[in-house]
Amino acid sequence: MTTDAKILSALRANSEGVSGAQLAEELAISRAAVWARIEELRQAGYEIEAGPHFGYRLVSSPDALHADDLLARLGKTRVIGRDIRVFEETTSTNDVIEKLARDGVKEGVVVFAESQTKGRGRLGRKWVSPTHQGLWFSVLLRPELSPQETTQLTVASATALRRAVKTVTGLRMDIKWPNDLLIGGKKVVGILTEMSAEVDRVRHVILGIGVDVNQEIFPPELRKLATSLKLESGGEICRAELATEMLRELDMDYTRICGGDFSAVADEWEAACATIGRNVSVQMGSRLIRGSAESLDDDGALLVRTEHGHLERIIGGDVTLEK
Repeated sequence: MTTDAKILSALRANSEGVSGAQLAEELAISRAAVWARIEELRQAGYEIEAGPHFGYRLVSSPDALHADDLLARLGKTRVIGRDIRVFEETTSTNDVIEKLARDGVKEGVVVFAESQTKGRGRLGRKWVSPTHQGLWFSVLLRPELSPQETTQLTVASATALRRAVKTVTGLRMDIKWPNDLLIGGKKVVGILTEMSAEVDRVRHVILGIGVDVNQEIFPPELRKLATSLKLESGGEICRAELATEMLRELDMDYTRICGGDFSAVADEWEAACATIGRNVSVQMGSRLIRGSAESLDDDGALLVRTEHGHLERIIGGDVTLEK
C-alpha cells in the first residue's frame, strides 16, 4: 500500500481526526512529509481539514476513481484488488490487462478506466463507456481450473456483483445467463470473460466488467434495453464505494471457486436467475436452439431442454428470453 493509501486509510478509520505526529510515526516519515502528502491529496480533490485539536480530518472525497483511495477503502484482500491501477482513458481495460498478463504480472491486478474508447461486450458488441459515469474495469486471474470450468468464474462474478449492488444501493438485480445483470428487464451490468488457455490448462482469465452507475441518458438504440443504478434508485451513487464493495465480493467468490465450493455459488446464482425456468432461444453461430432453461451443470454451463426433449449443454452463444 502506498503512503497516500495509508494516509487515506488512517483518515477513514479515524473520522474525528488523526494527528500529524501519529501519521508520521505510523508511516515512518517526517511530519513535513505528511503535510506534503496531505497537500497532494487536496490537489487531487480530497477535502481534508486541519486543526490543532484534531489534527487532520477527511471531510469529503472527489467523484473520481483513484488507486490509492480504492486501496485504502478496500483494505487487505486474498487476491483480487491487491494491485489497483486507474487510467483516465484507455481503449479497453481488457486490452490493458491482456498486456499485463503477457508481461507475467501476478493475478489479482485490477485496472479501472474513467472512460474507454473501444469498450466491448460479448460477441464483439460495443460497450458505451461515458466518462466518470460508470465503472469500467478488468481483473487478471490465473485460476487452477480446466478451460471448461472457467464458466464458473462468470457465474461467480454475477453473484458477487449482485450482492455488492444490493449492499450499496439496496437494489435487487436479476441474473440473465451468462453475463448480464438486469433491473426490470433492462441491463445494468455486463460481464465479459476472456481466456488464454492450452488444451488442459488455463494460462489466464480476464474478467471484464461494465456497470452503468450514474448515467441519466442513453443513446436512442439503448433506451429500451439499458438502465443505470442512479435511474433505478433515484439518487447519485458513490462510484468508489461501489467499486470497493464489488472488489471485496469478487475476491470472496473467487476464493470460493478456487476452494472447490462452486455448488454454493451455483445455488445462489440459480435463486437469482431470470433465465432458469424460462423458455429461451440460443444463437450459437449458425445454429439456433430453442427450449426451456433447466439448471446449471457442475462447470457452470446452462442446461437447456429442447423442444424435442434433448438436454443441450450451452457454454456460449446469445441467449434471448422468450415471451
